[in-house]
Amino acid sequence: YLKISKLALAFAIIHSKPPGKSSKEYTEHLAKTVSEQDFGWKWKVEVLEAEVLRLRQELLLNRICPRFRLENNTSAETLLNRESINPTSYSSQLEDSGCDVSNDSAFDSLGIASDFHQPEHNVQVPPLNLCHTSKEQSLTAPVQFLQHLLEIRKLSEGGILQADFSELENDSFTICNSVSQLLDGLTVFYNSPKFPVSNFLTEAVCVLVSLITDTKLSNHVLKKCFKKLEEFKKNLIQIILRNSSVNRFQALHSVSQTLVLLGRNNVLRNSLISLLLSEVRQFAEQLLQAHQVLSSF
Repeated sequence: YLKISKLALAFAIIHSKPPGKSSKEYTEHLAKTVSEQDFGWKWKVEVLEAEVLRLRQELLLNRICPRFRLENNTSAETLLNRESINPTSYSSQLEDSGCDVSNDSAFDSLGIASDFHQPEHNVQVPPLNLCHTSKEQSLTAPVQFLQHLLEIRKLSEGGILQADFSELENDSFTICNSVSQLLDGLTVFYNSPKFPVSNFLTEAVCVLVSLITDTKLSNHVLKKCFKKLEEFKKNLIQIILRNSSVNRFQALHSVSQTLVLLGRNNVLRNSLISLLLSEVRQFAEQLLQAHQVLSSF
């Protein structure tokens, strides 16, 4: 049946091809047209999926704490827009000649859990925005959602808000999908970093570390996202080991700082050390083999 179908399609293309075009050229034209249509549909599906996730994020936050209002205010989006107008100056990084000249102070804030501002009883926070096209902007929605979770957690601890975090059990998909989206976005950035490093990306890492350090929220994340976190750590290690570009040191510095921060979490530390020791062991074995080969001459 498949052979007959292919033969029928071939005859149809030959009979319908316009004058002045070979069958091969016409086939390639048809294939390109179909693939473009598929790409258009895929893009529409991605936009709709992002919108569905955004709505699920808002709904989950509302279920956890109905008094937690989403309004236009200072947000991750605002931080990102502000940086695009007044980017941080890292002239020494842009003129790097292979030496590590990255600004350590840019990552100082990551060593401390996010110090979220405690507003008055009427809590006003930014809305969750649909993902944008750039690497940084694609992280806006998951970062904002996770920021809101941490904010509610802190306010509920202080007795300012009443929150029901058992709702996370009923909708683990939303928080796991948001964490996965954040990890994927960070991996994309670290694979092809852009300098100067955005403060927004620094904040994204800070939010991730705060989330997996929080005792009440981390369980919901680690249950479903532990494998994803392991893959993320493996990817970061491979980025450090495999990067062979001349001006690579500030990129590797930012990746290594992220690994250090992840290692401060008790749950992630053991597996991270195991991954690092595994790489060291493999390198030691390669050195031993090279030594044995050389000693034979």
